[in-house]
Amino acid sequence: MIEIADVTISFGSGARRLDAVRGVSFEVAPGEAFGLVGESGCGKSTLLRAIAGLQDVAAGTIALAGQSVGAKRSRADRRLVQMVFQDPYGSLNPTHIVDRILSEPIAIQRLDNVDQRIEQALGEVGMGSLHRFRYPHQISGGQRQRIAIARALIMEPKILLLDEPTSALDLSVQAEILNLLKRVARNRSLTMLMVSHDLAVIAHMCSRIAVMKRGEIVEMLPVERLRRGEADHPYTRELLASSLETTTASAG
Repeated sequence: MIEIADVTISFGSGARRLDAVRGVSFEVAPGEAFGLVGESGCGKSTLLRAIAGLQDVAAGTIALAGQSVGAKRSRADRRLVQMVFQDPYGSLNPTHIVDRILSEPIAIQRLDNVDQRIEQALGEVGMGSLHRFRYPHQISGGQRQRIAIARALIMEPKILLLDEPTSALDLSVQAEILNLLKRVARNRSLTMLMVSHDLAVIAHMCSRIAVMKRGEIVEMLPVERLRRGEADHPYTRELLASSLETTTASAG
């Protein structure tokens, strides 16, 4: 469903050129949940934005559902893939009520049954009709992220891109959102690509992961090996050790 072939993404030119992503390749099968992990600045979110059509690539190809795509997408291409961003407040227009936030993509795609689609999307993410006419600042962070997920789902995509979807939320809410995403992906047979620096989140959500460092993929492995601590690359082992230390500190 997703094919990334030797993709390089650059900023600037000449002596000021910076390759944020360098020669990355991987594939995600239909219905699979695939994770990209790595430290901040390694290029994983930049790559996700390119897959969403929000960032040009300097080299290589991106194919979705078997069709090569660029930054300029057709209406059908835009509907195929949707993205949920890290900050649920920053990704929602604070001057729009939830009803308008959800109705705008329906209007852009020229879909019918607006009320029915909005009510269905809200119900699917565990939100009621009473939230439909509230502003983002009138609901909690977890509820805002549910609205952001509903906005993505209302387009009926086949691919869902998740950029650290729980890192801006309280710990008590994170598990609810992750379980919601797993349930939605299962019910809709979605293909998911998730970016995170949190190995525990990736292990909970994904079946395979790719580890990125300084714009490159250094290792790909099934999540079962990750759970057993059987990583081959030293950097992946560093991430595992750091994740274990964080978990131990939190428990203490």
